[in-house]
Amino acid sequence: MAESVESYKGRPLGRILIKMNKVTRAQVSEALEIQKKKRGPLGQLLVEMGHLKEDDLQRALAAQVGMEPITILNIDIDKTVIDLVPAQMAHTYRIVPTEYDRESNTIGVALDTPDNFHATDDLKTLMGYNVVARITSRDDMTSALERYYPEDQAETIGELIAEIGTDTELAQFQGRGESIDLDELKVMAESNAVKKLVNLVLFQAIRDKASDIHFEPFEDEFQMRYRIDGILYAMLPPPKHVAVAIASRVKVMANLDIAERRMPQDGRVELLVEGRQVDLRVAILPTMFGESVVLRVLDRARVNLDLENLGFREEELSVFRQLIAKPHGVLIVTGPTGSGKTTTLYSALRELNDPETKILTAEDPVEYDIDGMVQCQVRPDIGLTFARCLRSFLRQDPDVILVGEVRDLETAQISVQAALTGHLVFTTLHTNDAPSSIARLLDLGMEPFLVTATLEGVVAQRLVRRICENCKEEYQPTEQQLMELSLLPDDVRGRTFFFGKGCDYCNNTGYKGRTAIYEIMVMDDELRELVMKHASTNILRTESRKRGMRTLRESGLLCIYDGTTTIEEVVRETLSDEPVEAA
Repeated sequence: MAESVESYKGRPLGRILIKMNKVTRAQVSEALEIQKKKRGPLGQLLVEMGHLKEDDLQRALAAQVGMEPITILNIDIDKTVIDLVPAQMAHTYRIVPTEYDRESNTIGVALDTPDNFHATDDLKTLMGYNVVARITSRDDMTSALERYYPEDQAETIGELIAEIGTDTELAQFQGRGESIDLDELKVMAESNAVKKLVNLVLFQAIRDKASDIHFEPFEDEFQMRYRIDGILYAMLPPPKHVAVAIASRVKVMANLDIAERRMPQDGRVELLVEGRQVDLRVAILPTMFGESVVLRVLDRARVNLDLENLGFREEELSVFRQLIAKPHGVLIVTGPTGSGKTTTLYSALRELNDPETKILTAEDPVEYDIDGMVQCQVRPDIGLTFARCLRSFLRQDPDVILVGEVRDLETAQISVQAALTGHLVFTTLHTNDAPSSIARLLDLGMEPFLVTATLEGVVAQRLVRRICENCKEEYQPTEQQLMELSLLPDDVRGRTFFFGKGCDYCNNTGYKGRTAIYEIMVMDDELRELVMKHASTNILRTESRKRGMRTLRESGLLCIYDGTTTIEEVVRETLSDEPVEAA
């Protein structure tokens, strides 16, 4: 078969299988007849009918795209070649390197499925190699992975850092600072030890569901940190002199300019890890002691864009759904950076997303691609601001518009004009609570009558960590802990409190995952009248609470009483209200 792979390339699968003597013409005809009724891939139908083995199907599919076969167990692969691909990467992508040509920087790899083209793409992105792929059987691949990459011998971050510490090629750059030239930067970025370290850090971050990865140079050290569930955790730090090498490696992966070390740069890396699309947003910032690199991990498979699962209580969800079902008006979601505003708005848009509804979004940046929505990336550097996007949106016949953030008067005014002309507008602000959003809009220069004419509601939110269900235990809080919530022991008599004592499942933090707490202010005629009279934020808050608005602190209390989160989390994420009654 090896000599005739080129002759198979691009030909129909049925014809290839017949030429390979794996099936008969009659069997292919039979499968084609079934395919007309049942639909589905021809090869898979032949396997289901018992006419074809799965491994033979994979070889035929590989031949169809011009991929040569290889019997991987019949060859001895040199350890220097095996070391070119980290064990975690080999297991994640189910690939084994078979040969390497240094002159052309080409690596030959065996795959066990021909549609695993993302493995070769990611190998090029992560390791910088030119890749030639060949096909092997699944059983042979499993055996080869066990032989060359035993899981119990997989390298750890600590071992890779030790390897980097003894790397003489990298050691020569110690103390060089700004004097490293472009050719040397390229050498550093192509260092195999640095590639393996960066990749292992990325895979571990994705596995641990980290939202951000930080590489930070300081005067006397270089730090690596993950943010998991909103909290930063330090990893074992590598030697300081590899800071430039790591920054250069990340720049190469994100197609950024490795020679530019004086200006900030932003980029993106797209990966397919264990069948999941993962985007890494890269931000490079020059500092006093080198370039700080932060990667935001956007794991599309792990984001839950379902309103039912965000943390809304039943009555809150009902109110929120009424707000997003309005035919026109403005809905604001407010909170600090990292409080889940974008996820809430995406979930609302996903619920509204149907063939009858035209949805346009202006974002900075676009975090998740959603089918059926027209999404625009704001580019202030070329003059494509939120305001300019919005002006164009109004000529695109939209029903619903998402404005990533109202940052200035111009954007606020056009958002209001869009609402006045019959559009539903979603946007975000950075304020501490819902009533403060009114003052923020007025401070931007908005006229009170325009705010009252268009604003339908404001949702403030925070994210609190969930207690790990695996190590959850009851406990009795101290008076001091209760005082932090303005509560007395009598207020919580008969209530049960929980905490997580820490276990392997939650990395001994006592927490696993996060949930949102909400404060929903719905505008009515009385509140609009107060806005027209320039009422203070405190008056608006008091009147909203009279109408049933639950503050963030009160929502947090309910989460504590439910056993979802802890006192410490609610105190950390919310401001104190007036003393509240136990709910």
